[in-house]
Amino acid sequence: MYQLHQTLQMLQSDKWAGILPGSIYHALKKMEKEHLVELDSVEQTGHSSKAIYRITPQGEEELKKLVLESLSSSSMAFPAVLYSGLSFLEQIPTDEAIAALEKQLAEVKREYAELMDGERQKTAAVGELPMHVRLSFDNMYDQFELHLSFLNKLKAALSEQQATQRAWEVSDNHSPEKEDS
Repeated sequence: MYQLHQTLQMLQSDKWAGILPGSIYHALKKMEKEHLVELDSVEQTGHSSKAIYRITPQGEEELKKLVLESLSSSSMAFPAVLYSGLSFLEQIPTDEAIAALEKQLAEVKREYAELMDGERQKTAAVGELPMHVRLSFDNMYDQFELHLSFLNKLKAALSEQQATQRAWEVSDNHSPEKEDS
């Protein structure tokens, strides 16, 4: 039987699965109506109570179906928002684009550190991670590294382009034709 509260904390469901913690209880009630889970017990701790749910045989079948679907479906995801912004890059000044990329770099680095901390917490709580969980973390780290590398290359290319553009502007301001006028 799963301790729902502990499981949710371990999974960081809002980050990994796109599930907000507040929607979990709504989902549990819906799953209860669909006979996928059932209330097992209610634990009283001080002034609050905690409901413990148990998965039903029908829920086990649904879980199996969903796991198989998730393993067989393509999971490739591209940073579509970034790519959309890049397609309109010429619409903004280069220095503003570079500043925006620096902001994204800082955010991605923060998320990367948060992931590493999550792995440390999970390992401390459960001990050695199963092979598939270890491989999942390794894959997430690889994805972060790849994205950080792309952002750094993009920022460097924009900075170089900006420096070249400024050099041409300086050159144009000091051309013989300008000095004659």
